[in-house]
Amino acid sequence: MDDPRSAPPLCWGILGPGRIAAQFAAAVRDHTTGEVVAVGSRDASRAGAFAAAQDVAAAHGSYAALVADPAVEAVYVATPHSEHRDHALLAIRAGKHVLVEKAFTRNEAEAREVFDAAEAAGVFVMEGMWPRFLPHMAELHRVLEDGAIGEPVALSADHGQWFAYDAGHRLFAPELAGGALLDLGVYAVSFAHDVLGPPVSVQAAGVLTDTGVDGQVGAVLGYEGRAQALISTTLWAETPTRAAISGTEGRIEVEGRFYNSSPFTVTRRDGETWTFSHPLQKGLQYQAAEVARRVSAGERESPRMSWQSTLEVMRTMDEIRAQVGVVYPGE
Repeated sequence: MDDPRSAPPLCWGILGPGRIAAQFAAAVRDHTTGEVVAVGSRDASRAGAFAAAQDVAAAHGSYAALVADPAVEAVYVATPHSEHRDHALLAIRAGKHVLVEKAFTRNEAEAREVFDAAEAAGVFVMEGMWPRFLPHMAELHRVLEDGAIGEPVALSADHGQWFAYDAGHRLFAPELAGGALLDLGVYAVSFAHDVLGPPVSVQAAGVLTDTGVDGQVGAVLGYEGRAQALISTTLWAETPTRAAISGTEGRIEVEGRFYNSSPFTVTRRDGETWTFSHPLQKGLQYQAAEVARRVSAGERESPRMSWQSTLEVMRTMDEIRAQVGVVYPGE
């Protein structure tokens, strides 16, 4: 896994100065050769406060002003899911490369709109599914490709966090595309996709919040052959957030917060066992470096988080939401 500091420099603009955006800004500043040169918000005072806290040179009081800033080469979209399509298209129309925080959009149709626009404009676009670029995922794939656990037949991944109920909070608001699946469960769905590819069948069940978004979801994903994945997500409890892949010759168990740079243990059926650990202070720098490398090479997408991968993940989540009964306003 290449050091993020070995990637070419890239000048970033942040669209939406929230908590994750602050983590991204710090990761770029401290662990890459890139720089966050501007931030944009509909609230000028909020943009100014973010710029001061993160040592960002320019603060814009509108998203339009941010994407028009000539110093900005790439835009990181960190607004609520409901706004991802429109804000990605805004940046694309301005000729900027774009990294969109997961989940990429509300649904597959919106994702296609963004990719079609990027193709027409000749700019790079990627979903910010940052775990795909972490060292532990690169090593996990090496273990799988070496056949250490044989044929994978069962995968499990869960992501649950406890949130106090607030009908106006983005996680509970249908108009902001809230719910457990798009914010938390997407990690589990994307992990399953990364290991097993797109499913051929989906069986889901869930419980809705009083506002009509998914508070808790479980799903069984079926694949060609005999592999299955069990994924679960909830807004109502802190779960172990572990992942495991079991194969005909052994298993891989990823410790809690599997989507972070977490250790994993390989246990073979013959009794051999070993653990891989690569602790990181931060992790978002790896996806930022991936964008910088692909942009420098003149590429439109990343093979690790390709447009097709995002579309397939969105399609799976669309089917899960349909079975659970969650429809966002305007869909």
